[in-house]
Amino acid sequence: MALLPVLALTACGSGDTSGTTPAGAQASLAPTDDPVAAVRKVDSVAALLPADVRKAGTLRVGSSVGFPPGAYYPNGQDKPSAGQDIDIADAVAKVLGVKLERQDASFETILPALGSGKYDFGTGNFGVTTERLKTIDFVTYINDGQGFAVKTGNTAVGERVTDLTQLCGLTIGTGAGTTFEATLTAQKGVCAKAGRKPYDVKVYSENAATLTALQQGRIDVIMSTINGLRHQAAQPASQTTFLGEFHRLDVGFAFKKGSPLTKAFQAAVNELIKDGTYARILKKWGTSASAIDTSRVNPPEHT
Repeated sequence: MALLPVLALTACGSGDTSGTTPAGAQASLAPTDDPVAAVRKVDSVAALLPADVRKAGTLRVGSSVGFPPGAYYPNGQDKPSAGQDIDIADAVAKVLGVKLERQDASFETILPALGSGKYDFGTGNFGVTTERLKTIDFVTYINDGQGFAVKTGNTAVGERVTDLTQLCGLTIGTGAGTTFEATLTAQKGVCAKAGRKPYDVKVYSENAATLTALQQGRIDVIMSTINGLRHQAAQPASQTTFLGEFHRLDVGFAFKKGSPLTKAFQAAVNELIKDGTYARILKKWGTSASAIDTSRVNPPEHT
């Protein structure tokens, strides 16, 4: 069985697929209901795809697979992945009448590969940020964001992180190429301004390694996605406590700038919202609180 990894790096995230076993992790079985099974092609939405895509009938997706509820391996890396991101992408593909050629990839490699044409789009809980919008087009499908967690019993930070000065003097673990890393790096001067010792940031490419570092006391805090950390804290063996939401972000499918696919994907997500499939997928994965009312193309970053 795949072991529960630490990070839910959404826009966040690190899509590490390492099989490294974090101490205290446990198996996380996938829910058995299948709201995607009943989804059918919607001709008016499929017509929004470019003619060459409709003719080919396939799209290549770079998929970051790391941990529930976003995307993970409930039965090992040699078996199909599962999760909220997997279900939504599969449902969109069915509405569009195309098949997905899913290629697992590490989180930090997907966005650069879109520009080269290696993938038609990417999934991995990619958060919409001002910086990313310069080079990437997004079609939103959920609202998630940034949060923190500690080892259960650690009271150094408090019950909730609302200001990064609460982290001064501590060591924070997060994923490579994520919004978490960018936020921590950009704000590193807040502690000096407050006359306090700076926080230290340790970046991990393996999700499991981050949780192990927390449990072994090599880091004090994890910064990752809200939904992922909340799910992780609900697993007793992980021995973590979620410290609440820090900053919300829209999350979307990622495309190269100027992609002709965005309008079709937006219409497909909105079709799933309208027919109730979207709500059933989020309910399945326990992420209903992150639902959006309508999909948007390139919305501004939440402030």
